[in-house]
Amino acid sequence: MHEEDDSAANPSRNSRILAARSFDVSDCYSTKDQGAKLCGYLNKLTGKGPLRGFKTRWFVYDPRKCYLYYFKTPQDALPLGHIEIADACFRYDVEVEEGLFEIHTEGKEFLLKAPNRQVMHYWLQQLQQKRWEFSNMSGHRDSWCSPTPFFPHTGLVAKDAEAMLCEKPNESMESVRSDFAVEMDSDGLVGLQSARNPAAQPNAALNSLRHWGSEIRNSMSHLRPSRGGENRRSVFYTANSEDWEMVDPPSKDTPEHKPPPDGQRRESPSHIQRYSIGSAFTFDFRNPTRMKRPFHMGSGKTNRSAETSPVECNGTKTSELQLRIQSQQEEINRLLEQENQLREELSSQKELVRLLQQTLRSSQCNWRSTVSSGNMGPQSQNQAENEVDKALVERDTQIKDLCGLMEKLALEKESLQQELKSLKNKVGEINDQLGMLMETIQAKDEVIMKLSQQSDNEGTQSAECNSPSATKEQQEFNILKDSLQGYKSQNNFLNKEILELTVLRRNAESREKALEAKCTSLEAKLCQVESKYLVLLQEVKTPVCSSSEQTHSGEVITRLLEDALQVESADQQEHPILKPHAVSEYDIYGFKTVPEEEDDEEKLEAKKRALDLKSLSLTDQETSVRVKWDNYLAITMNREMVRSPELKALMRSGVPHNHRSKVWSWCVNFHVKKMRDDLPKDYYQNLLSTANEKPNPACKQIELDLLRTLPNNKHYASPDSDGIQKLRNVLLAFSWRNPDIGYCQGLNRLAAIALLYLDQEDAFWCLVAIVEVFMPRDYYTKTLLGSQVDQRVLKDLMYEKLPRLHAHFEHYKVDTSLITFNWFLVVFVDSVVSDILFKIWDAFLYEGPKIIFRFALALFKYKEEEFLKLQDPMTIFKYLRYFTRTILDARKLMSMAFVDMNPFPLRQIQNRRTFHLEKVRLELTELEAIRQTFLRERDTTLDGRTLISDDEEDS
Repeated sequence: MHEEDDSAANPSRNSRILAARSFDVSDCYSTKDQGAKLCGYLNKLTGKGPLRGFKTRWFVYDPRKCYLYYFKTPQDALPLGHIEIADACFRYDVEVEEGLFEIHTEGKEFLLKAPNRQVMHYWLQQLQQKRWEFSNMSGHRDSWCSPTPFFPHTGLVAKDAEAMLCEKPNESMESVRSDFAVEMDSDGLVGLQSARNPAAQPNAALNSLRHWGSEIRNSMSHLRPSRGGENRRSVFYTANSEDWEMVDPPSKDTPEHKPPPDGQRRESPSHIQRYSIGSAFTFDFRNPTRMKRPFHMGSGKTNRSAETSPVECNGTKTSELQLRIQSQQEEINRLLEQENQLREELSSQKELVRLLQQTLRSSQCNWRSTVSSGNMGPQSQNQAENEVDKALVERDTQIKDLCGLMEKLALEKESLQQELKSLKNKVGEINDQLGMLMETIQAKDEVIMKLSQQSDNEGTQSAECNSPSATKEQQEFNILKDSLQGYKSQNNFLNKEILELTVLRRNAESREKALEAKCTSLEAKLCQVESKYLVLLQEVKTPVCSSSEQTHSGEVITRLLEDALQVESADQQEHPILKPHAVSEYDIYGFKTVPEEEDDEEKLEAKKRALDLKSLSLTDQETSVRVKWDNYLAITMNREMVRSPELKALMRSGVPHNHRSKVWSWCVNFHVKKMRDDLPKDYYQNLLSTANEKPNPACKQIELDLLRTLPNNKHYASPDSDGIQKLRNVLLAFSWRNPDIGYCQGLNRLAAIALLYLDQEDAFWCLVAIVEVFMPRDYYTKTLLGSQVDQRVLKDLMYEKLPRLHAHFEHYKVDTSLITFNWFLVVFVDSVVSDILFKIWDAFLYEGPKIIFRFALALFKYKEEEFLKLQDPMTIFKYLRYFTRTILDARKLMSMAFVDMNPFPLRQIQNRRTFHLEKVRLELTELEAIRQTFLRERDTTLDGRTLISDDEEDS
């Protein structure tokens, strides 16, 4: 068995999983043509020894590699492992546990378990279908030898690849497969909705049952808070704090009982009592308002017998006792609150008496001091004595009242304490009665279970005595019927599996034969080429003595040239496996590899360049870059990409062909997100509608430039090409969005490159990002002010980074802006080979216009020594026109751009742009003034000169 736990101990396997072609959930299933995503929870057998068991895993199918990845949770970034479905076979056994099936791959075996048989059939049929679709996709078996085995999901390149890869399925084979197929429903347990539904997990019911049993156990454990007697607990009680099980389980003869559905659990208490045994109390003395779910036990017969048993009477008595205890507790609480209030009032009264006594003492002292002083007259003294006597009488009266109130409160307190004591005694008596009732109920539970077992046995015996043969036959018939249905499903599944595996084996055999034929053909061709080269070498080595020998040598050279100029045309693609030529007519981007209108020497150079590019794309460095991208996208599988140093380094190394659509789309959306959020969703469609309804001044120029955009690319080569209409739509929509620019020559090439990997709307926003976000203002206007400024900035940077080359150009008065101006305007389109062009665009869409300066300097540095060898201005300028097409090593060029050119701060470029912008504006103003002066002088000269005819001059 293949275990996921081995991955920690096996680094090579971990690296293989990370190096495998990753998949992105939103990327794999974002297109409208693709069906529902195949994903869901399954139990997988994992572990070793005593720890071996089933664990719930989240499975996701990746159609690009035909892998079934499994994660711990749907939110995990990295998978625990994967199952290769392309070479797998499936099986299951009717007689084993329900939902259990096996997947066998090369040297590995995976045991999986679905929640039920229906979901198992659904998974198996879907996996069979995915394996069949993947096996019918041509080219996937040869992915090991191709630098770009998979293709983007959007853009013209994706459509071209889809037309090249998709094969027509065999109709007769499909009809046979459909005969064995059985329609199954996943019941919502498969798909994205299962990730948001916890009940879709196979052990959700078990977890729910454990939680339910824990609630019942808590309720039972608090029925007797003051007594801990284990002998008074119900037969359904267990002391284990983790699992809920029966202490005395029924015998093996007793049929297994199941609880009622969740819907029945949530019904009224009376309905709950119908399905419960008397010991399953549904209350808690600590919290009487919190009702507990009962633990259901027993078959339908047991439940029906329980309805008429005395348990209902016991249940009624228990409910009455519960209500009485609840009322007594409420009364006790009320009395305690009243006692506390009286205590507080008594303490306040005592404090008042103490204050009055203190006041009285102070008054007496004042009175005595007044009398002893003798300063007052007899009459005033008598009045003072009378007032003091009155005050003392009032104080005495108040003290007497307070003393009486204190005595009343004390008596009331004693009576409340006596009443509380009597209530506690009553509660104790009721608890004793409750304990006796529980013991009685326990005994009755045992009696009921024994009676129910006896009644079941007696009913079975009586039924067997009445019609033993009929009952047995009916049971056997039902069993056989169910078995027959299961074996029918298994038979259909196995027939379909055998059929598909047979076809896969035949396809593998035919593929192997084709590869052998290809190898034989290539060996024969190699022998022929070696023979011709040997003859040619011999002819070159031997001195030419006669004209016949010269003619023979010329024929040999001519045949070699003809063989070398052959490329794979569209007519030779009928057998995609047997490809006699290493160079195709078009590259993966749709550009023509060998131009037809060129002479033989240039055709040979073009073919040599194509072979060099292909060999460079197969190097270990390119493979390493693809693996790094696969690992990065695997990590960001369940989340959106974010700008980071890691992503920046990957963008600078180039995006693989199959990931470029996704990455470009993310880059464009990142730069224009704020714009798009402020606009309606149908903004692009509204622009197209406006362009179709109203004439645009730029329409005429756009139509003239459509076929001149990329004439060497098959997507734009003719008016009927797929890219022409899309390019027209994007340019018209942009002209309506930016009426100040309208259309500028160069925008067509930018949009055409974007359309190769993006759909129309994303290509439109890519053009918006380049013109409105990346480039300065007036870059594509009539004056091309921003473009002129960047040429001066490039000249300053060349003086700083490449001083020798800059001095060389200055010495021979060579103006490089005549060549580099177009580099900046169209971002190197038609200036470098296609592989380097798209790597430049990868970094450009991520970092912006600084990339253009980096690569412009890197191109000059790449050929710096060759330029320094040239000592003639015309030769230098001629080499400037085509030297970029001779640069093929993208890795070396990118190392120069991103390592040798450092430091390269953007602030420096911006400062120099500002400086040169003022100078260029001033120069343009002066030129405009000179032009206006010239026009005025010319008009004045024309008005003052008299024109005469030739006849008048002759006369």
